[in-house]
Amino acid sequence: MKKKIAVVMGGISSEREISLKSGAGVFESLDREKYEPIKVVIDEKTDIITKIPDDVDFAFLALHGKFGEDGCVQSVLETRDIPYSGCGPLSSAMCMDKNISKKICKASGIPTADWITVKSIEEIDYDRIEEMGYPVFVKPNSGGSSVATFMIKEKAGIEDAVRQGLEVDTEVMIEQYLPGEECTSFILDGEVFPTVSIKSEQEFFDFEAKYSSDNGAVEEVVYLEESLQNKLNEYSRMCWDAFNCRAYVRVDFIISNGVPYVLELNTLPGLTATSLIPRSAAAKGISYSQLLDKLISCSLK
Repeated sequence: MKKKIAVVMGGISSEREISLKSGAGVFESLDREKYEPIKVVIDEKTDIITKIPDDVDFAFLALHGKFGEDGCVQSVLETRDIPYSGCGPLSSAMCMDKNISKKICKASGIPTADWITVKSIEEIDYDRIEEMGYPVFVKPNSGGSSVATFMIKEKAGIEDAVRQGLEVDTEVMIEQYLPGEECTSFILDGEVFPTVSIKSEQEFFDFEAKYSSDNGAVEEVVYLEESLQNKLNEYSRMCWDAFNCRAYVRVDFIISNGVPYVLELNTLPGLTATSLIPRSAAAKGISYSQLLDKLISCSLK
């Protein structure tokens, strides 16, 4: 018998449009011989209760950002006894909060760049920022897809960047800039998949570079020098354990001076045609449709 799958997309976060693209990709590519997918577009919070039928066998979450990756939707689905894709409520909440996730990384011995957070313009500690050294990244603490994220090269730009960050979040992170190569590590059911390198002609991998196809962004599977690859894989597994992840997660790194530093963890990473984890899976001979199948089966364990 086919499983009835609710493909949940849209949402109320700043990443809604990307979520709709992820959801459309998932909906179109699910194996129709195994699944009977239905589209569920979330326009407001109560839709997670009213729009997902009681008789679905599984909710495939293609949501991104707040009320998607932060554990709230997962908690509602747990209450409704509807199995869903990805990590549980607590893991989702910890990974979504960049400040909390960096604290956990630091406590677990996983390298991460120096940082501070502020909840108002008045809290900005310019002396502390000077200690980190310019440039710095300013970004929403619980945002994603590089929305309202800025590389700031001097003191004069900090206040405006923080102000814009506070328009989309209640807390803003100011993070040390580490020069190096950006890459990502896809982990499925505890197994670390091939590393994907991210290079862009943009100064950093911003929103446009992530979702535009004509700006010079290059994403490709790479095989690093053995000791470096082993270290990156080790930190990936340490993240999986430290955050008690389930099913799958994507860990973003910057490799600076031969050290992989964790940037953030994504519990519901993008699943568009240009997304990173399908590229990683393809390097192991796993098609997009097969990947979706694996994400479902691992989530149902």
